[in-house]
Amino acid sequence: MFFPFWFDPTFILLIPAILLAAWAQIQVSSTFSKYSRYRSSLGMTGAQVARMLLDSTGLYNVEIEMISGSLTDHYDPRAKVIRLSKTTYSSQSVAAIGVIAHEIGHAIQHKENYVPLILRNAVVPVASIGSSLSWIIFIIGLLFFNPALIRFGIILFSLAVLFTIITLPVELNASKRALKLLRNNLLLPEQEVTAAKKVLNAAALTYVASMAMALLQLLRMIFIAGMFGGDRS
Repeated sequence: MFFPFWFDPTFILLIPAILLAAWAQIQVSSTFSKYSRYRSSLGMTGAQVARMLLDSTGLYNVEIEMISGSLTDHYDPRAKVIRLSKTTYSSQSVAAIGVIAHEIGHAIQHKENYVPLILRNAVVPVASIGSSLSWIIFIIGLLFFNPALIRFGIILFSLAVLFTIITLPVELNASKRALKLLRNNLLLPEQEVTAAKKVLNAAALTYVASMAMALLQLLRMIFIAGMFGGDRS
């Protein structure tokens, strides 16, 4: 029997990933909030720390900008810009410094042509298309009993899954580089490095959750396609 995707019993496959995603978000929010109250011994704002770290690693050409939002920090490899959210740009907290060092870790990856980062950047366009169109094509295939469209939808979504798989080691490596920067370049006390590590570990959980969700969604699509095939036989 075929069920519309919003009533599909295979939705139960997503429950572990949904719970993991919720738990990861709670961990990120609570951990960042906790260590945002711990002022670093450096006594410098996030923007000042970012400039110091960039210069200490020879990334003089990387600019720093402030953007709106909370935890929207990111490195833009095309513009060579570290964009810091309002919650980190002016903050002197250990949490902010950890997040900033993580983004500079990405800038260092870019400078060193870190292969997983190159792969992720190459996959971004097709992954974006796969993420936005895959389910539409997949469902059209189900509605019109078109196996080719069903398979095409699965292939497109597989590209989005590939992106999440590649992203995890890129993010973990950036965090590893960040901790090294905090110890060797900023000479932070070990207790502050430990606090920053907790913030970064919590953030890493969100990428694990994203990968789990994508993999289980792909498995769900395959199961639905199998149900469709069973009906047709």
